[in-house]
Amino acid sequence: MSHLRCACFILFLIIISLTMSAVFYLASSKPLIPTAERIHVPMPNASYQQKSCSCPEGSENLRNYVNQHEFRNIVKRRAEEYKKYKRRKNSILNQLLLAPPNSPLQYPIQGFIVIPLQKTLIPGLSVHGVQIQNLQVTLSVSSGVLAVESLQEKGKVKGQGEKVLTINASSLQSLNHLLGWVSYRSTVYSIKSGALVRFVWGQHEAIFPVEIRQPTVPVLYDLGEDINSQVTVTTKVFLRYPEVNRLVSSIRKFYKDVKIIIADDSIDPQKVNGENIEQYFMPPAQGWFAGRNLAVSQVTTKYFLWVDDDFLFTDKTKIEKFVEIMESLPELDVVAGSVNGNTFPFKLFYEEGDEEGGCLTRVKGTYQPIPGNPDCFFASVVVNFFLARTDSVRKVGFDPLLKRVGHSEFFMDGLGELLAAICPAINIDHKSGNKNAKYKTFRHPEKSDTNSKLCLHFFKNHLKCIRW
Repeated sequence: MSHLRCACFILFLIIISLTMSAVFYLASSKPLIPTAERIHVPMPNASYQQKSCSCPEGSENLRNYVNQHEFRNIVKRRAEEYKKYKRRKNSILNQLLLAPPNSPLQYPIQGFIVIPLQKTLIPGLSVHGVQIQNLQVTLSVSSGVLAVESLQEKGKVKGQGEKVLTINASSLQSLNHLLGWVSYRSTVYSIKSGALVRFVWGQHEAIFPVEIRQPTVPVLYDLGEDINSQVTVTTKVFLRYPEVNRLVSSIRKFYKDVKIIIADDSIDPQKVNGENIEQYFMPPAQGWFAGRNLAVSQVTTKYFLWVDDDFLFTDKTKIEKFVEIMESLPELDVVAGSVNGNTFPFKLFYEEGDEEGGCLTRVKGTYQPIPGNPDCFFASVVVNFFLARTDSVRKVGFDPLLKRVGHSEFFMDGLGELLAAICPAINIDHKSGNKNAKYKTFRHPEKSDTNSKLCLHFFKNHLKCIRW
């Protein structure tokens, strides 16, 4: 019986030994990484299927505001313009790339930036963890050309200065030496685009991006030592001269030397008197946004403060606090206060949609507190009393087609470009009740103005629906 137990134990050990040997053999003879055929890696020519966005209940169907007799031609022109817009904005760098698991390939995954048409070494290219002789790797690019810049044995490299580069080496050390000298050069001039590089060794494959970008020259503002060299107060007036003069007096009570810029499109213009005031006269009734553009175009300081002509400065209107917040968080572009304690914050949600257009929804509320300022909150749309970075707002601009209907529309155009926030503790007063009869005829927009605005959103913003 003991001999039988011993024999069974020996047989058990043999089976265990054979099983472990098979496991080690399989592990060493097959790669642990899935083959390229089993890895889904988006390619440069992969198409993105746009889906129709859903319009929430209560949305305005913008096609209802388009001239139905011209609808087909308008939609055709809109589609052509949208195609050009996508060509300008879309980039091959926006494609989703998935890194293969446990890959022996090393390559740059972010931050490889090249100047257009200039040859640049690709940093970090190498192969690790293998000791196989006669190594071969292939690199190919979606656009541009590749080359090995330090090459002593020409037979080791094929495809110099072409889109596909093949490198052969007798050892891992030799291969990595050659990979350290691989360069990329774009062949088509573009100031902001990209390319994808495919890196293949055996069954292992990786794709990484190259950002092609013309360097930008910094545009800096000398902040100076006081508020007068940091901020310009801007406003627009239309017929309401008692109000704007009252505004100027309230500004001078707290900031006697700050520059004030007034854009004036009044029918019967009058001079606003005072020191350090620049008043720019426009053709009559050009509208709110046209006036904003004019005023901001003349600002020479890093920041401008926008106020309506019937606002009043108080001891709570602290421009210095605005500047302090903006300087502490350079990513901010706009920071607003409150008007008579009201902030009117909104969040904008946009879905791109298909050829019918996108969907935009405005929801009341804010996102989250500003880091380091728990009493200030991020938002998409802020009240009409704000400090803004001059260069940021100029890049977005105010659409002069919006004459009497528009405020959120500026922030719509700036969605994804302007980072805005609200700080309710910084307050300004609002004194309404204008008695100018001529002004009242312009004050409330007609239904045709709102309809024209919605038609504008249909074409300009490529929207099919909007919900306010």
